[in-house]
Amino acid sequence: MADGSPVWKDPEIAGVRALLAGFAAPAGSPKPTLEMQRSGMDAFGEMSPLPPGVTKEEIDIDGVPAERLTPAGAVEGRALIYLHGGGYCLGSPRSHRAMAARLADQAKAVTIVPDYRLAPEAPFPAGIEDALKTYRYLLNEGYQPHRIAIAGDSAGGGLTLATALAARDAGLPQPGCLFLISPWADLGQHGASYERMAALDPMITAAGSKQSALDYAVGADLNHPHISPARADLTGLPPMLIHVGQAEVLLSDSVTLAQQAGMCGVRVRLEVWPEMIHVWHIFHDMLGAARTATTQGAHWMAEQLG
Repeated sequence: MADGSPVWKDPEIAGVRALLAGFAAPAGSPKPTLEMQRSGMDAFGEMSPLPPGVTKEEIDIDGVPAERLTPAGAVEGRALIYLHGGGYCLGSPRSHRAMAARLADQAKAVTIVPDYRLAPEAPFPAGIEDALKTYRYLLNEGYQPHRIAIAGDSAGGGLTLATALAARDAGLPQPGCLFLISPWADLGQHGASYERMAALDPMITAAGSKQSALDYAVGADLNHPHISPARADLTGLPPMLIHVGQAEVLLSDSVTLAQQAGMCGVRVRLEVWPEMIHVWHIFHDMLGAARTATTQGAHWMAEQLG
C-alpha cells in the first residue's frame, strides 16, 4: 500500500486485525485496572458457545477450582489438561472455555481446565503447583500418563512446559504429549522477534510482557528453568507440537524452544504460520486458519494418546 502498511494475503486475518484495532483504547486514555482486564478477557471468551455435545462441570482439585469439559464422543481413558494464557496475570477457564472445548471435542478427550492462581496476588511458583496438582489428580483418577496430553497457549504454553519439568523433577511419569500454542517460554526476552515483530503484533508488546514477567517472577531469576523453560534442560520430555504465528513478538520463544528440545533429544514439530498473530486459534469463529490449526492440533494429540 502507498502508506507502507502490510497487505495481508489472508483477508480473514485482516478482519481480525480490524476487530482488535476497534478494541484498542484511545491514545492517552488511562490504563484499565487489572480487574477490568480480567473481566474483559473472560467476557470475550464467553462470547463463543461450547461445541454441541460438550458438557461442563465445575470440580475441585485439592483446593484448585477447575472445569471438566466432556465431549459426547470422548474416548475412554483419554484426557487433556488445558492451561489458559494471560501472561500469568489474566485469564481463567471462562476466558478459554470455548477454545479448550473445541480441542476437547476434536481430540475426543475429557479435558480439565484448572483455574490456577494468578500473579501478582500469587506469583511463581503458584501456577505450577496448581497445574501439577491437576496432573496428579488425573493420575490418581486412574488415567495412564501416556494417555494424558497437556496443552496451553501463551503463558499457558510456558506453564505446560514448566508442569512437565516439575513432574519430571518430582519423579512422576511424563504425559503422552505437549501441544504449545504461541508459548511464552523465554521471559528474559532474548529473541530477535521482540524487536523485529513489534510493529506487526497487535496483541503483545515487549514492554507489557516485561511487566508481566516481573509481576510473575517477583525477584526470581527470569532464567529459572520453570520460568523460562525454553532455556531449560528438556531431557525426558514427551513429544511436542508448537504452533506460532509469524507476526508475533513471541516467535523467537518458539524457535529457541524447538532448538533446545531437539538438542535434548525430544521429538518436536515447530510450525510457523505465515501472517498469523498471537494465539490465532482463539478467533475460531472468524478465521479459517484458526479452525484448521485447532483441528490439526487436536488430531495430533489424539494420535499421540491412542
